Amino acid sequence: MKYDVIIIGSGPGGYVTAIRASQLGFKVAVVEKENLGGICLNWGCIPTKALLKSAQVYDYLKHVDEYGLKADAIDKDFEAVIKRSRNVAEGMSKGVQFLMKKNKIDVIDGFGKIKTGKKVDVTDTDGKVTEYSADHIIIATGARSRELPNLPQDGKKVIGYRQAMTLPKQPKKLIVVGSGAIGVEFAHFYNSMGTEVTIVEFLPNLVPLEDVDVSKQFERSFKKSGIKVMTNSSVESVDTSGKGVKAVVKTKSGEEILEADVILSAVGIKSNLEGIGLEDVGIVVDRDKILVNDFYQTNIPGYYAIGDVVPGPALAHVASAEGITCVEKIAGIHTEAIDYGNIPGCTYATPEIASVGLTESQAKEQGFEIKVGKFPFSASGKAKAAGTPDGFVKVIFDAKYGEWLGCHMIGAGVTDMIAEAVLGRKLETTGHAVLKTIHPHPTMSEAVMEAVADAYGEVIHL
Repeated sequence: MKYDVIIIGSGPGGYVTAIRASQLGFKVAVVEKENLGGICLNWGCIPTKALLKSAQVYDYLKHVDEYGLKADAIDKDFEAVIKRSRNVAEGMSKGVQFLMKKNKIDVIDGFGKIKTGKKVDVTDTDGKVTEYSADHIIIATGARSRELPNLPQDGKKVIGYRQAMTLPKQPKKLIVVGSGAIGVEFAHFYNSMGTEVTIVEFLPNLVPLEDVDVSKQFERSFKKSGIKVMTNSSVESVDTSGKGVKAVVKTKSGEEILEADVILSAVGIKSNLEGIGLEDVGIVVDRDKILVNDFYQTNIPGYYAIGDVVPGPALAHVASAEGITCVEKIAGIHTEAIDYGNIPGCTYATPEIASVGLTESQAKEQGFEIKVGKFPFSASGKAKAAGTPDGFVKVIFDAKYGEWLGCHMIGAGVTDMIAEAVLGRKLETTGHAVLKTIHPHPTMSEAVMEAVADAYGEVIHL
């Protein structure tokens, strides 16, 4: 069977690329070995948000008296929480099936392997191999949980994010290794449910990629909610021979032995590059990533790669944007390369974190003379009324030209606010323009305007 475009993998990179390619008039097929929608829809971004919503509602119920309300016998049903999350994921995956049909995209079930001559072999569950060919083959095979040699995952006591979403029963004690988005979201979820959680991070700060002010605020909030935080620490070895699991943790002050029911390893991801035929075709790979140009072409004509298998941030929205850019280029549409300096990152623990652009220390390192503004949510009428005064918005501007260099937020619902900064930066706005954009009151989002006012010495409510 011959297609214009074959895409291997149907995550937020693959399926979005397929739809855009179909819109552009291409005959398209997607190869998928497991679930349409990939990890993001089935085992990642979406089901975790469902879990976190359950945690949020439960937290509200526990503090119902603070809102002048009464509720008795508040409890949780862990299994039902997990079940709700799975139902949400299932519904979303069915949504992608519908979109495939609507856009006349062929879904080929099985494991795809590329061959020379722009061909793909697909092996189905019975082991039957079918050959397909296309003018353009796009690799979007994504990534999986990375295993450390001293922390091998057995799926029972030492688990990755996948098992963390479907544990048969709630652990009493949990150790989370790694404090990126995945680690802290699960730490928060299990802590909210009543599990005793310890988080172990190798670097000096939790969420180490964030601006240091955000990291510090986040750590304070985590400790306040009863999570034990161990920074500058690493798990040296684990013993799973007993009932639970024992972990030897190396800290600045020596070794500590932690005991738990389960350890969640959230130390990053590994690209799915094995067995997909890269060597046979001669596609260049460096440090676990397929090397591509600005429009996602590999070194071999007719073969492309997007998403977690190429360098850059491993985020769903990045994979989607890369795929769209890639097929628009193939279709001969004038499209510009992605600006990787303007990609927002979001973490959905409580408090939420959202950021885009440079941190304060990065701006200084790059030699900018900067204006920094901060507005705490404790001064926000909306935040106070909602009972969520923790956190702030921080903005960084270039003092010379007024360019908006970075925006960092931590607090309730900030993941839904960051797009303002991303759009502002895309349109090359200045601090003055943001300041003169009238924001609605009372809202969480006006804190952005207030933070900018602070940077320029014009803040009203501080």
